Amino acid sequence: MTSTTTNYSSDKYKLGSPFDLDNDTAYHAWLENKMDDYPQNLEDIIVEVNDPRNLSDAEYKVIRDLVRKTNMAVYAGKTGDDPDKSIPAGLAQQFGLTKPDDNRGADDGITALRVADGDWRGDYIPYTNRSIHWHTDGYYNTIDRQINSLFLHCVNPAISGGENALLDHEIIYIRLRQENPDYIRALMDPHVMMIPANVSKDGEVIRPDRYGPVFSITADGSLHMRYTARTRSIKWKQNKAAREAVALLHDYLHTDSPYIYRGTLQSGQGLISNNVLHDRSGFEDDEANKRLLYRMRYYQRIENT
Repeated sequence: MTSTTTNYSSDKYKLGSPFDLDNDTAYHAWLENKMDDYPQNLEDIIVEVNDPRNLSDAEYKVIRDLVRKTNMAVYAGKTGDDPDKSIPAGLAQQFGLTKPDDNRGADDGITALRVADGDWRGDYIPYTNRSIHWHTDGYYNTIDRQINSLFLHCVNPAISGGENALLDHEIIYIRLRQENPDYIRALMDPHVMMIPANVSKDGEVIRPDRYGPVFSITADGSLHMRYTARTRSIKWKQNKAAREAVALLHDYLHTDSPYIYRGTLQSGQGLISNNVLHDRSGFEDDEANKRLLYRMRYYQRIENT
């Protein structure tokens, strides 16, 4: 089904930044607009399209408006299990995304997510059939290489499992700020979250320790979030506000909130997002039916959102 949303003004910061903790006027104006007619079901953010590589003006506008409202949309195209990488790449180009995160597992910015055995990929959970806890992509990147948008395109789903949960990071910001603005202050500390070094089995340091905030404001005034629910790959700053904020964040992600969307991408479907919070359940494959998703990550936010 195709969803509709209310308009979301592009000049949302006329009153100043809503993410300025000293500007309640801007925050409440933004909050009212944000939550007005906010979708509360996954079906409300699914957009049927003909060919993701060549959206019609109407298809583009519906997706753009959904991303403006919820920071994400799910497209349902007619390409089925066609493995052509130009399908998600062509969609991304239409939204002005030209600076991919060409990470270790990517090929021209596109990563094939499937179960991998026998090489380095098998040491990383995205290339296994195990569940992945809540996170935003690239939380271990340097501050100047933050992931601002994330695409997923499904070529073939698993036989069972592989469900994603999705949450707009602005929703969790609202929840924390309403509980206690000091929680936001704590999570904006540039040293609140440390991702320990990634060291290979041979002792090679693939990535050093990385420090950074959970919430930050981008150059264009948008809210960015870095987060992982993993416990072995993260160390939190030990102060009362940070501990309480992280605990509340964790607890909210394990509620039945109507703002947490759950579903499994099918062939020809995909997620377009400003790097929202997400997880993945474990899944089962067999030789005749292997799960394959393409993932693309960009340093830019989706254009016009």
